Amino acid sequence: MSEGGLWGRLRSGLKKTRGQLAEGVGNLILGEREIDEGVLDDLETALLLTDVGVETTAEIMADLAPRVKRKELNNTRALHAALSVLLEARLEPLVRPLEINDKQPHVMFFVGVNGVGKTTTIGKLAKQLQAQGKSVMLAAGDTFRAAAVEQLQAWGERNDVPVVAQGQGADSASVVFDAVESARSKGVDVLLVDTAGRLQDKTQLMDELKKVHRVVQKLDETAPHDVILVLDSGVGQNALSQVNLFHEAVNLTGLILTKLDGSAKAGVIFAIAALPDVKLPVFYIGVGEAIDDLRPFEAHDFVRALLDDGEAGAAET
Repeated sequence: MSEGGLWGRLRSGLKKTRGQLAEGVGNLILGEREIDEGVLDDLETALLLTDVGVETTAEIMADLAPRVKRKELNNTRALHAALSVLLEARLEPLVRPLEINDKQPHVMFFVGVNGVGKTTTIGKLAKQLQAQGKSVMLAAGDTFRAAAVEQLQAWGERNDVPVVAQGQGADSASVVFDAVESARSKGVDVLLVDTAGRLQDKTQLMDELKKVHRVVQKLDETAPHDVILVLDSGVGQNALSQVNLFHEAVNLTGLILTKLDGSAKAGVIFAIAALPDVKLPVFYIGVGEAIDDLRPFEAHDFVRALLDDGEAGAAET
């Protein structure tokens, strides 16, 4: 990618997690010195503190430590390079672009708990899809949160995108049904559906989300074509239970991680990659407030921004 602004925003967005890693990983990039037990201990602690997860951290250390002992990795710079390769390999399976099918409309549900940034993410994605030449419509399926409808309508006005909405407290399934009908009649390419934030362990709310699915399938048995879980990266390991429970309830097709710029726990993405029963792509990550700060997830760029010592990024700008 042309680095300049995009690289700078990604690197800046991961600043807090990179800072948390600095005590351990930072020691690896201060010259080329011998590796002692303290360096490995610091690295292990740093990985745990950024929510990489106990199991994933143990596996990474189990790979690195014997190589250090055999002198395959004989200085901290080599260890840093090996860590980069290991981390990128773990994230590569999560990389898959969001593909819009030719069926009109391509219906996308956005689900998640309160406060993760679903509505903002929808607004940013709508703008990006427009830039790709797609026609977009929004559905205000969050009829519970105060001002949720108004917030989505504001994004619609800003992007000149139509919004199907009813009043607060309306039946969300009815809103989404109307939106799908409208999008079909107008030949809209993509329908982005906002849903109410719900705690993943609240059975009634999850059942209601399933109801919205069933209603939409009366119009299009293949819809929704994507169900995307939006995760606040700041929740750390709690994200794992959200992924598991939402996937069980509504069969997710992908993830978006938001607020990476406000969290020192971006390492949770490695724990998500290690989930044994759920293998979902991360379509986008959010690293700031600007439209372009919602960016397609790339394993290489992510790891480089996470471990960058300032020289690599500068060299490639």
